[in-house]
Amino acid sequence: MPEDTPLSASSNPAIPSTPTAPATDFNIAEEFGTAKKNLPPAKILAIALAAVAVIAAVLALTQRSTSAATGAIGDIASVEVPNQNLVMVAINVSITNHGEKPYWIHTIEAGLESANGKVAGQPSSAVDVDRYLQAFPDLKQHALPPLTLETKIEPGGHAAGTILVAFPVTPDVFAGRKSLTVTIHPYDQPMPLVLTK
Repeated sequence: MPEDTPLSASSNPAIPSTPTAPATDFNIAEEFGTAKKNLPPAKILAIALAAVAVIAAVLALTQRSTSAATGAIGDIASVEVPNQNLVMVAINVSITNHGEKPYWIHTIEAGLESANGKVAGQPSSAVDVDRYLQAFPDLKQHALPPLTLETKIEPGGHAAGTILVAFPVTPDVFAGRKSLTVTIHPYDQPMPLVLTK
């Protein structure tokens, strides 16, 4: 028998031959792109982002909403409620409407910041004001008519009144306060009026 010799693909027609690909410098990863090849240089990108940030900051500052009203806190009188570690405070508030439509008071809040922290208080209802003023005559010194919820201030108009608030602090803490804040929330405006003294 003749010697067995291995058959190559080219000598045996039953075995298909695989063509060999020519060598190229093509890299398939470059086809899908990289940040280095598809994005602008980092310096130009940083300048563009900084410009967008500056424009956004300018727009945010010039377009932010403000309250249509201004106001101030006037006279403040306080008395200690005996045996309750509580101070009753009469705060005179004035508001001027600079808007083009009526300013309706929805809610009023008061806050006190002292060395011990912050405390909040809700003003007494208008029906209780007279009773408190009779019980604590020292609060009457500079008291105005009560500033009530649902008060309507016409465009260009002015309103002033007194709110009575009880804070759970001692008279010494109230006297040494850092600030007293009255926040007035209107019905149809996004920004409240915040008054601080």
